[in-house]
Amino acid sequence: MKREGIANLAFEPSSPDLRLQSRVSVSRPRPAPGRPPPECEEGPCGWGSFTPRALQLCNNPEGYLSAYSLLAVFQDTCQVSGTSSANFTCNTSKESSLSNYLYVFILAQLLLGVGGTPLYTLGTAFIDDSVPKHKSSLYIGIGYAMSLLGPALGYVLGGQLLNIYIDAPLQTSTEIEPDDPRWLGAWWIAFLLCCFGTWLLIVPFSCFPKHLPGTAKVQSEKISETHDDGSEAFVEDRNIGKNFKDFPVALLILLKNPVLMCLIIAASTEALVATGFATFLPKFIENQFGQSSSYSATLGGIVLIPGAALGQIISGILVSKYKLDCKNIIKFMLGTCSVALLLNTVFLFSKCGNEPFAGVSETYNGTGKLQNLTAPCNANCNCLRSFYYPVCGRDEVQYFSPCFAGCTSFTVQKRKKTYQKCSCIGLPKRLPDTEEVPFEALAGKCRTQCTFLPLFLGFFFFAVVFTFMAVTPTTVAILRCVPNKQRSFALGVQSVFLRLVGTIPGPILFGVAIDSSCTLWDINKCDIKGACWVYDNSKMAYMLIGISAACKVITIIFIVTAFCLYKPPPDDSATLQKDAETVSAVHM
Repeated sequence: MKREGIANLAFEPSSPDLRLQSRVSVSRPRPAPGRPPPECEEGPCGWGSFTPRALQLCNNPEGYLSAYSLLAVFQDTCQVSGTSSANFTCNTSKESSLSNYLYVFILAQLLLGVGGTPLYTLGTAFIDDSVPKHKSSLYIGIGYAMSLLGPALGYVLGGQLLNIYIDAPLQTSTEIEPDDPRWLGAWWIAFLLCCFGTWLLIVPFSCFPKHLPGTAKVQSEKISETHDDGSEAFVEDRNIGKNFKDFPVALLILLKNPVLMCLIIAASTEALVATGFATFLPKFIENQFGQSSSYSATLGGIVLIPGAALGQIISGILVSKYKLDCKNIIKFMLGTCSVALLLNTVFLFSKCGNEPFAGVSETYNGTGKLQNLTAPCNANCNCLRSFYYPVCGRDEVQYFSPCFAGCTSFTVQKRKKTYQKCSCIGLPKRLPDTEEVPFEALAGKCRTQCTFLPLFLGFFFFAVVFTFMAVTPTTVAILRCVPNKQRSFALGVQSVFLRLVGTIPGPILFGVAIDSSCTLWDINKCDIKGACWVYDNSKMAYMLIGISAACKVITIIFIVTAFCLYKPPPDDSATLQKDAETVSAVHM
């Protein structure tokens, strides 16, 4: 007898066709776990119930990107350039209390780092949340490029403010000029201006809602590209990251992600090279090509700032236009780093030899010894090695100072000093147009005979462009290869590694390498070694290309490793094909 009633579907045999139909429904664009956010969190711009209609014009990704960029500009302007010097004596029995203020500066830099890091972690993740996946790289690239304007403005602003005496508000009168070694510039004014500008940006940032309008729709259309190591499901099941006690587990998950760690190490080695050149490129230009320190700094800024900004914007546009997935983004990074490695060989064929320097690279007209500034022609002059004021003789040889050149008189014409009666300076190597030589030495270094400067700047500009073309893709790849809830945390881990492995050791390593090529050190009144006056140009070039090439090779190795280890989430279409084959076999 057939029993009537409501069938219990739990005991009904499952149909392969129904399973296939169910699989088809889930094979469509699969949103990443944890998405989308509730639409109720997509509020208007404003403060509480005060939401002016005009303010809603900024309630979109473009408006947020503008505020993000402005904050990045003001924040990265702590990098203001400044210098100071003062007279001192060799009496160190009484220590100055001013040394205690060093800890104040260290604390200030610590607070600056704590306050600035969220912009590039939470702020970047917020941009990634608010725009379609293929547009994320473009927005991030623009934001990162704008942050480079900060150091550029810092150099310009700092240079102008250093022409103001440090006690300007107190109207302290002084008779010294800015080119006097005792001059102290008003470096502190720039910090106050940047602080004021940064605080003003709190107002626009505080008006944005938790999620921009349309974020829920954008998130629902995104497909997860998390590295398939089981971390995404684990984070979702355990709801990792909701409480602070999850910090150790969340950190361990990221540290065990091989793709993420390879990308972070690659980014850190690139940062090491970038910060090293940002610090010492002006010194390289000054010594290799015989330019003044101010002009060298200007050339360095012209090459570094536009090149870095252009590289990040170009890469953001390319990744966005071609809608590269995580695997292809890593491949794109490999290509840009390889080209940058080739372009860095510019140091090998654009280096310049040293100009003749009396007492360093050659003797005083056959008298004296190398590496000894004192010779018979200036032995009775009682010259001070602590006073470096280079002059160029008519024999096209550079001298440490007019005293070491044996000069006893000088004249000033159009603010330029010319020295006469110099006992150490020989006859001119090229005969003058007139019978009488109008001078024996001119203030300043000898004009270099090297003509490689335009070639070097051109090649190095493109090396900077291709180097920074990997920055934006690296950030995007990091956001893609980790679980959705850990994106900001992953950027925070990257920031720590960039500081510890890249931006902090970079200038130190480059400084040690450059110091190793020094051939003439400054010896002050206390017989203490100070700055370097003369470098071996060839050795300096080889040291820099060696460090740069080694870091680039390490970067490429870790990018290749990340490419090989990356495993995208299972392709639903492949599973769908397998289910279809199973259905066909059942029906047969």
